[in-house]
Amino acid sequence: MKKLLTLAAIAAMAFAGAAQAADYKKIKIATEGAYAPWNYKDSSGKLIGFELDLAADLCKRMGIECTVVEQAWDGIIPSLQAGKYDAIVAGMSITDKRKKVITFSRSYAQTPASFVVGKSSKSAGFKTGVDRIDLTTVEAGEKAAIADMVKEFGGKTIGVQTATTHENFLREHLGKNITIRTYDTQENLDLDLQAGRVDAALASMSYWVPLLKTDKGKDMVAVGPGMVGGPFGHGVGAGIRKKDQALADMFSKAIQSAIDDGSVSKLAIKWFGFDASAK
Repeated sequence: MKKLLTLAAIAAMAFAGAAQAADYKKIKIATEGAYAPWNYKDSSGKLIGFELDLAADLCKRMGIECTVVEQAWDGIIPSLQAGKYDAIVAGMSITDKRKKVITFSRSYAQTPASFVVGKSSKSAGFKTGVDRIDLTTVEAGEKAAIADMVKEFGGKTIGVQTATTHENFLREHLGKNITIRTYDTQENLDLDLQAGRVDAALASMSYWVPLLKTDKGKDMVAVGPGMVGGPFGHGVGAGIRKKDQALADMFSKAIQSAIDDGSVSKLAIKWFGFDASAK
C-alpha cells in the first residue's frame, strides 16, 4: 500500500510539475449539460454525469484547479476558440474535420452508434447480417448491412442531434433516401421520438443503454448494428485550442493513467452500465 501511495504521489507531482511549467494552474472546462449520462443536470440544477466525474479525476491527476461551465452544443467549439474556456469535455468525438480547427487529447471513451425506434414501429425487429460495422474499412458484409439500413429507413424521418458525428453519418450514407430532422439537444429528440414525430433516432449506445432501462425509454428499442469509425470518428476526447497543445498533452497523460488503473472503466460502468472506456 505504501508503494502504491508513493507511486501515486510521484505521478501527481509529475502532472503538477507539467501544469506549472505550462502555467496551466487554473482552467475552465465546458460541457453541454444536456446529454445524460455523459453530462447533464440533476433536479437541483447541478451538473453531473460520467464526464463530470472524469473531469474531476483528470484535474486532480494534472494538479490543476478546474471549473466546469455549461455551454450549448451548437456553439461549443466557437466559444472555445473565442477563449471562453480552455477545454471541452462533452461527449465530443474526435474527427478529422474537427481536428482541422482544434486539437484533442487521446480518447477516453468509445461506444458504437445505434438506431432506436418505438416498440410499436414496423422497424422494431430490424436486424442486419452483422452486429457491428466499422466504417473505417468497410467490407462486403458491412456494405450489405448499410444497404439494408437504406432499404429499411428509406422514405422515413430520422431524428439526430445537430452538428454531431451521427448527423454526419446520416448525411453521408442515408441522406438521399431519408428525411433528416435535427435537434439542438438529445432530450428534445427523445420527446419527438416518443410522440411519433420521427420514425427513428440515431445516437450513441452509451446514451441509449441507460435510457432504455428507464420509464422514459420503456417503449423504445435499439435496432440494427452498432457502428464505429469513419464519420463517427476515433473515440471521444477532450477538445483543446491548437495553441494549447501542451494542455492537450497533459490531458492525454492523465487519461492514459486513468485508463491504466481502471478508473475510466469504473466510471463508465457506473454511468453507462457497461465498459465504454477507450483502449
